[in-house]
Amino acid sequence: MKVLVTGAAGQVGSEVAKLRTSTFDVRAFDRAALDVTNPENVARCLDEAMPDVLVNCAAYTAVDKAEDEPALARRANVDAPAVLGRACAARSVAIVHLSTDYVFDGTKEGAYAEDDVANPLGVYGATKLAGEEALRTVAPRHVILRVSWIFGRLGRSFVDTILRLASEREELSVVDDQIGSPSPAVAIAETVRTIIENLATQEDAWGTYHFSTTPALSWCAFARAIVSAAVEAGLLERSPTIRPIATEDWPAKAARPRNSRLDASKLAATFGIEPPRWEGALRDYIHTLAAKP
Repeated sequence: MKVLVTGAAGQVGSEVAKLRTSTFDVRAFDRAALDVTNPENVARCLDEAMPDVLVNCAAYTAVDKAEDEPALARRANVDAPAVLGRACAARSVAIVHLSTDYVFDGTKEGAYAEDDVANPLGVYGATKLAGEEALRTVAPRHVILRVSWIFGRLGRSFVDTILRLASEREELSVVDDQIGSPSPAVAIAETVRTIIENLATQEDAWGTYHFSTTPALSWCAFARAIVSAAVEAGLLERSPTIRPIATEDWPAKAARPRNSRLDASKLAATFGIEPPRWEGALRDYIHTLAAKP
């Protein structure tokens, strides 16, 4: 099976690009190699690669900067999925597209299901939602996978930020009233692999799905888990005090959903993918950092 990956320089895209096996022929493109907003470039790439599936990991993900750069966010998060979707539909290529928990406003008490009403709080979430809607319109053979709180080996994630700050400060203040599930990029990539493997025989599986891990927790609790794992691995010499604060006490240009929990039961029922635990992937990532010279 031929798989084309866009956004291959990002946290998830770089992991999906590693799925090359005897049954997966993966070609991966970063932003420099393929402008996903250019219809001619995308058409040429698809005609040359002739993939069975395109996995779109390209996106504008700077949540706060998006408030000042809405045109750039829209270009990457709305225009690109539309361009990719049209090109894939014209060539009978399936498309798997990554989206986000930020399409929701976070006011629900429990975990969000796929058919819950979306109500993004900022430009980033609004453009990701519009990108979903554009893709649904132009490409019937699609899977939209919403994920949250990604961390991985490339890019800068919350994990990397906490590790840097913990090495510099005696005390950290971290928001304690936003709840969600950390998503290891490697686990998302494995989920994408399973989806692709099943699409050939499950023609009724198109649609929107939620990926989630267990257990859910606050950013503050996650920060404590990160620091604890880093001290255990020898990456940090000591653990700073981590002080819980309210969202209102942490100034940010873009509003964040208080509840980012995603109900992944549809993913389990359709593809047999049960929510994994995130702790092992966090330890593996931190041990990888500790082993670097």
